Amino acid sequence: MLTASYQTRASRLFVIFAAFFVANALIAECIGVKVFSLEKLLGAEPLHFSLLGESGLAFSLTCGVLLWPLEFVMTDIVNEYYGPKAVRRISYIAVALIGYAFLMFFIAMKVPPADFWYSTGTEKGVPDMSLAFNAVFGQGMWIIIGSLVAFLVAQIVDVHVFHRIKKATGEKKIWLRATGSTVVSQLVDSFIVLYIAFHVGNNWSIQKVLAIGMVNYAYKFLMAILLTPLLYLIHHWADQYLGKETAASMKKAAMSAE
Repeated sequence: MLTASYQTRASRLFVIFAAFFVANALIAECIGVKVFSLEKLLGAEPLHFSLLGESGLAFSLTCGVLLWPLEFVMTDIVNEYYGPKAVRRISYIAVALIGYAFLMFFIAMKVPPADFWYSTGTEKGVPDMSLAFNAVFGQGMWIIIGSLVAFLVAQIVDVHVFHRIKKATGEKKIWLRATGSTVVSQLVDSFIVLYIAFHVGNNWSIQKVLAIGMVNYAYKFLMAILLTPLLYLIHHWADQYLGKETAASMKKAAMSAE
């Protein structure tokens, strides 16, 4: 049994994790409209390689991928301490709030702008602020649908794989269940979002979807490996905050929860 003090700590910790999870997902969706060059970020020229017959490929990624790996780290942390029901709960909340945010973006785009506002960005090289606003916030509907579906499916896969590995390894090998579940769920996420947004929505060929999906997944796979130390750091902090005995009892309860 948890004492009232530790129940409060467990609840407070869950609020912190859930708030970060939802905020991180929403920010990732909002900044995902920008595409950046990973090679240029690392100080190199774009590679321009071919894959599956598709030429001219490079590591051109949406800015959303800067944050999505953290989302799956948080999924594993919440899964570890609170169980799959908690992961599903915050995932549904995140999707609902993302949907709400995009509804508000749509309404904001349709509200008639003030006449003087059109030219307020002229000094910064933006001749029409209304067009700029609509271009940034007006992501295609298929991209939004694909992203949300991919997120939900990937979360379900992550929870399932996480628990299958943990049942086989017990409390040992945190890196295996966390990284293993992430690399599998990220694979699902990478291809679902491209399939819905660009094959269904924009008539891309399956070959092109697979080629670009493999490029995106290579980055996500690498990030899942590189973020493993962060996972251990959060685990250590959570154990210290909750207390070893309380943390152990929470993990045991989370493992038995469905």
